[in-house]
Formats: sequence, C-alpha cells, structure tokens
Amino acid sequence: MAFWRSIAFSALLALLFIHDSHCFYLPGVAPQDFNKGDLLQVKVNKLTSIKTQLPYTYYSLPYCSPPKIQDSAENLGEVLRGDRIENSLYAFKMREPQMCNVVCNRKLDAKTAKEFKEKINDEYRVNMILDNLPLVVPLKRNDQDSTVYQLGFHVGLKGQYSGSKEQKFFIHNHLAFTVKYHRDLQTDSTRIVGFEVKPFSVKHEYEGKWDEKTRLTTCDPHAKHTVLNSNTPQEVEENQEIIFTYDVDFQESDVKWASRWDAYLLMNDDQIHWFSIVNSLMIVLFLSGMVAMIMLRTLYRDISRYNELETQEEAQEETGWKLVHGDVFRPPQNSDLLCVYVGTGVQFFGMLLVTMIFAILGFLSPSNRGGLMTAMLLLWVFMGLFAGYASTRLYKMFKGSEWKKIAFRTAVFFPASVSVIFAVLNTLIWGQKSSGAVPFGTMFALIFLWFGISVPLVFVGSYVGFKKPAIENPVKTNKIPRQIPEQAWYMNPAFSVLIGGILPFGAVFIELFFILTSIWLNQFYYIFGFLFLVFIILIITCAEITVVLCYFQLCSEDYLWWWRSYLTSGSSALYLFLYATFYFFTKLEITKLVSAVLYFGYMLIASYAFFVVTGTIGFYACFWFTRLIYSSVKID
Repeated sequence: MAFWRSIAFSALLALLFIHDSHCFYLPGVAPQDFNKGDLLQVKVNKLTSIKTQLPYTYYSLPYCSPPKIQDSAENLGEVLRGDRIENSLYAFKMREPQMCNVVCNRKLDAKTAKEFKEKINDEYRVNMILDNLPLVVPLKRNDQDSTVYQLGFHVGLKGQYSGSKEQKFFIHNHLAFTVKYHRDLQTDSTRIVGFEVKPFSVKHEYEGKWDEKTRLTTCDPHAKHTVLNSNTPQEVEENQEIIFTYDVDFQESDVKWASRWDAYLLMNDDQIHWFSIVNSLMIVLFLSGMVAMIMLRTLYRDISRYNELETQEEAQEETGWKLVHGDVFRPPQNSDLLCVYVGTGVQFFGMLLVTMIFAILGFLSPSNRGGLMTAMLLLWVFMGLFAGYASTRLYKMFKGSEWKKIAFRTAVFFPASVSVIFAVLNTLIWGQKSSGAVPFGTMFALIFLWFGISVPLVFVGSYVGFKKPAIENPVKTNKIPRQIPEQAWYMNPAFSVLIGGILPFGAVFIELFFILTSIWLNQFYYIFGFLFLVFIILIITCAEITVVLCYFQLCSEDYLWWWRSYLTSGSSALYLFLYATFYFFTKLEITKLVSAVLYFGYMLIASYAFFVVTGTIGFYACFWFTRLIYSSVKID
C-alpha cells in the first residue's frame, strides 16, 4: 500500500469514475502457447490483509524457498502497490497431473511459530501468479448457483479442537491447484485460462527418518491416497514439523484466452450501479431544471429589463446582480493562491479524463498489473503543462506580472503537501517492515518525475500562458469597492458553501462505495463504463450547483464570488472524507493504530485531490456564467 493509494485515490479519484468494456491486450501481455509437458513456473507475490492493509513479501514468512530468490521486473505502479513478485519451488508440467508433491519440510522454532501465528491472526492471504493470472479460491454462493472468486488463500486459520476451548493456529500446508486451459484442436497447443486452489491444513505423517525419498502415509500417490479435507490439521507451535505439499490437476475449459479475466472481473452488482446512475441523473435533472429556469426565464427577464432602462431615475433604481457590475470582476483576496489551486485542478482533471479514456479503450486491463497507477502518475506529470497555462492565464487577468512565482507555486504547492503526508505514512510502513514501503530507488524516480519533468513542463505552460493577451473583462471595475449589504442567514458564506457540496457528493457516493471496496478490500474494479458516466454527472452537477448559488449570491448584491465558487463544489470533499470515516467504522475490520493512520492519511490525500478537482470545475462554470451575463447587458 503506498504512494499510489494516495493518488489512485487522489483521483478518487480515480475518484470516481468509468462497465465492463471488452478489452484488447497490448504487446507484452500477449498469449503464450504451451505444449504438453512444458514447464509452468508459479511465481509468488505479496502477502495481503484487509485487517492491516500492510503487504509483506512472501518470503517474510519461513516458507519453502528456492536456492536463489529472484525478483521479477516490476513497473512503477507495482512497486507503489507493494507488489514483490518472486520465483518459487512450485513448478508444474502442462497437462501432467501430479499428486502429493513434497516442497520441503520446516521445523518451527519460537520465532518462526510466532511469525506464522501473527499472520494467521491478521488474516493474511498468500498471492501467487501463473502465466500472469492471479491465484484464486473458488467459493460457491449459498443463495444462488454461482461461483465467486477470492484472490489468494489464507496463510492459515484459527480454531479449537473438539471438546477444548483453547484457541489454536493451523497452517495451510497442502495446496490443491487446478489449472484450467483452452486447447486449440488444430495445433493441440494450449493456453492457460484459469488458476485456482483449494488450501488444506494436514498434519502429514511418515515412517522412519526424513530424507528426500521419504514417502508420506497421509498423502501417497502410489496408494492413490490424496488429501480431501482438513480433519487432521497441522498446528503451528514451537518444535512442530510442517511438511509443505501440493497437488495439481488440469481441466480443459471452453473459456478462450481473451475472456479469461471475465471470471475475475464479473460484477454481480449491476443493478446497484444502475441505481447509482439513476440516482445521479435525478440530481442532474433537478439542477438542470433550476439552471434552465434561471437562464431562460429569470435571466432573460433581467437582461431585457436592464437593457430597456432609459431614464437616469430608472437606472438609479437598479436592483439585483446588475448593481454590482462595477465590482464583480474585482480580483479576490489571495488571488495568487486561487490561481495555483485552479491550475492544480486543471492538472488533475486532465489526468482523470485521459486515464478513463485509456481505461475504456482497454489499455489499463488488470492483466497489465500496476498499469493504472503508472499511467495516472505519468499523466499527472505531463499534465503540468496545462496546469501552468491555466494558472498563469488567470494570474495575468488579475494584472499579475511575476509569472515565474506563480509557475513555481503551481508546480510545488500540491505535490509538496501530499509529499509531507506521504513521507510520514511511508515512515510508518518502513517501521512495520512492510513491502508497501517505497524503496529509495523508487523514491528517487518519483522526485525525478516531479522536479525533472513536471516542474519544467509547468514553467513551459506558464510561459505560453503569460505570452497570451490578457483575458478582458466584459465590464469595467470601479476604483472604490462597493459595500456589501447585510446578507440573509441562508446566504451566509459558510452555510451556502456546505450546502453546495451535498449534491455533487450525492451524485457519486454509491459508486464511491465500490471504489473504496476495491481499494481497501483487495477486489478488482473494472466497471469503467459506469465510472465514466458518474464522472460526467459529477462535472455537470458541480457546474450547475455552483452557477445556481452564484446567481443567488449576485442577486443579493454580494460580488465576492471567486473563492465562493471554488469552495461551493469543492466542499463535496468534506462529505467524501466523512463518508470514508463512516466506511472505516462500518465496513473495515482494521484494529491496529498504524493501519488506521494509513487509511485516514491516504483518504485525506484523496479528499484533498477531490476538493481540487471539483472546486476547479465549479470555478470555471461560475467564471463562464458571470462573463456571459455581464456581457449581455448594456452598462453606461
């Protein structure tokens, strides 16, 4: 669990957003053909737990290991996720079933017994990979005739012997693998389309002294005696001898290679997702009706009336939003900071949009492990060009002249804030000796991406933006600021800002549940069609609620709309964080303090990023709206 939870989440990020589109496969994820007898090498990945959210390498436990442990090449996304893919002693031959293969035996001392017990108590799962397919445990649903798959198998389990109340720990030391394959009838070559396991805990027995040729009495292929249950489990205690064994069976399947991920990605909650879409659309229709009423009736009437005023007496009796035309484009307080936030929001928005387009097209298939994180990080870096352009264009409109200062702040402000939180979280992960801690080499790569690519691109965008002619306001700004009349209680800035965030959050919170589940409960999330629809609805909702509240604000002769428009839709991030807190206490079983700190740290980063994105959407909607209405009236 590492940096990218922050940013994978930062999108929430991808916040939020995109149905199972049929994906195609890219070079490097191409099918591999196997003939009968070909060697199949199983690789091991990290140990994961939804109780601690701290991944560990497979060999952090005293499992059977090869003479030389070799790390597979991992991309940036895999490293940030805590993946550590290594070789193992589990090896099969294609379409040649095996029974009771002995991997090794281990005698536990106090230290190793304690390590196994801790991982069993924290419900850690072992993850393995064959031909790029993750190992799954098939489970039959009681309520319907269907199978669901859980990623990886538990290290072990807790229980009591019959007639005893003392809790014991038992290890899964016998694995019954099933490799499913699709056979080409013409060439007789095969492709792997499934990798399943049923774990058992078995106290193996043998006669005489142990050596490499010892035959087990509890699992003997010669006597056709195999493991079918865990009735005599292997206990984890000091001085216990544990023998690790496995079976492998091969089953022909009608599933073709291109569809082999369908079982992993199968979502049985389509109705809930459609309910989410309908719920969001209702909110959008409600807001669209209000906007239509304002734009087509109220605004049209206002503009017609204002343009028909002929006498000075009538002009002096102006009321409503036209009255503040001389102040509405007055630069706000902390305008530099607003420019920085807007630029950062543009950077995030571009990253999310392009990421979802790639995901819908199938470029970010889960078979490309770590691809989503890598893509988001690289896109964030390259979108710095647009961040610099957007922030400097706004800065120049505010009559600013020090564009380099704004460029530097835009390039550094948000990443620095996130880096501080990330550094604290990464230190905690290091303290737990977890594989989720980002190595120094990867840290250096991240710093290089930031300062070596992102920062220069922000400066390039800023330079281009500053060279453009300044954006001209449709009306002139008075030299002396107008006094703002006392506002009604419901137009209080804090109240209206908090109200404004409810509807954007309401449009996405159902889909948010599935995103949180995929991140924190180690499930696949690949319904990018739904996610993209929700993203579009979020954009519309943020824009419309901001325009509506901005109109009410201007009508009450309050012209301080710049920051208010950003905070109105951005306040939905507050509700996101509150929902994440609710999710933590109702859906997760995290008990360790370090794990809780990690959860809230990453969710804080995600909520901050969500604030930047939604705030920028609302700001630009209100910016367009005010320029539109004030350019439509005659100002003497």
